[in-house]
Amino acid sequence: QVQLVESGGGLVQAGGSLRLSCAASGRTFSRYAMGWFRQAPGKEREFVVSINWSGSSTRYADSVKGRFTISRDNAKNTVYLQMNSLKPEDTAVYYCAAVESMVVPTTTRGYNYWGQGTQVTVSS
Repeated sequence: QVQLVESGGGLVQAGGSLRLSCAASGRTFSRYAMGWFRQAPGKEREFVVSINWSGSSTRYADSVKGRFTISRDNAKNTVYLQMNSLKPEDTAVYYCAAVESMVVPTTTRGYNYWGQGTQVTVSS
């Protein structure tokens, strides 16, 4: 199995930045597509961004384009989410997800490994 642990969440004022990390252990990390999702209270979990195993292909939700950047360091078995220009609407629990796939899913159903989530709160 693959285990994922998110970290880096916290409180930040609107316009600020945070960097989330997702540390993976278990199966070969470098061959997995990775994604970030978020879920606010009372809402469904939504896609944020995804990245293929090499980092050469990425997909971003329209709501975060130009503000968030995903990257990965396979040597450290870690994927990152750099979040800039944060808005109160970004407040949610952020989840890291992984799947051993040649394609890069953008739906929750496309991933079969999930982290526990890390809280991001953006104040206005």
